[in-house]
Amino acid sequence: MTHAEPRAETWSLADLVDLDRYPIHEPASEQYAQVVDTAREGLRDVGCAVIQDLVVPHAVHRLNDEISKRKHTTHYSTQVMNPYFHRSRNHEFPERHAVNTFLERSSGFIPGDSWDAGCATDVLFRSADLARFLADCLEITELHCYADPLAGLTANVLDPGQQFTWHFDTNDFAVTVLVDEADDGGLFEYCPNIRSGDDEGFERILDVLEGGRENVHTLDLKPGDMQIFRGRYSLHQVTRVAADSSPRHAAIFAYTAEPGVIGRVERTTQLFGRVLPEHIAAEAERVRSDHLLD
Repeated sequence: MTHAEPRAETWSLADLVDLDRYPIHEPASEQYAQVVDTAREGLRDVGCAVIQDLVVPHAVHRLNDEISKRKHTTHYSTQVMNPYFHRSRNHEFPERHAVNTFLERSSGFIPGDSWDAGCATDVLFRSADLARFLADCLEITELHCYADPLAGLTANVLDPGQQFTWHFDTNDFAVTVLVDEADDGGLFEYCPNIRSGDDEGFERILDVLEGGRENVHTLDLKPGDMQIFRGRYSLHQVTRVAADSSPRHAAIFAYTAEPGVIGRVERTTQLFGRVLPEHIAAEAERVRSDHLLD
């Protein structure tokens, strides 16, 4: 199969994904099963799977063009925060504690309402074949595109000098495609399963926040790689992009096991600088699935 640039502004999965190597449109095929089995192994062992070169080169360039054209809508913020996105000291814990350790987060997010329906990034995100493939890798029944109008389809931007410091995700998993790598820095690092639903793992987390490297994994991701990552229980960061480097761009595809899910007001405000009426309405009905700090 050859991958030629589409002549018109219409995109199909075959324009975007290396279906010869990753036949995600053929779930009954032996090759599909092999790819899924490899991803499941990584997710079970270390909470992470990387599908290398899933997005074909010309599509990577297109995704990056789409991000670059929307960078004027990026919400940038620089905050000093703990891994739970809290910014003030909690006096219920000692001063030297993971909860009271604050590090700089400086990055930007392009919100979901910046993307046009039918653009290449949107087509890839909303592909039913991709959603089924990801669900199979995660060993769950089905996935739905995150219904949040700001946080469903986004892009993370790390310009020179910025970093997305150690943190946990509120979702059980995240799906990202590296679109443009930094010349220096911008590496994804994580500590798999450093906490659980009934063990916050504060001492282990504090050691990492203070510079410890035990069980820290570093990924050398390349443009076109798709990463499936369980970030709810694995502490993770993107290291600082060097001051003289090119920026780092990553498309973020958010999915949920149930339809109609909307993000939290506090986290949405931190990442996008605003909320919409949908967030206010959802907050009033929210029920926590666990008792972790974030």
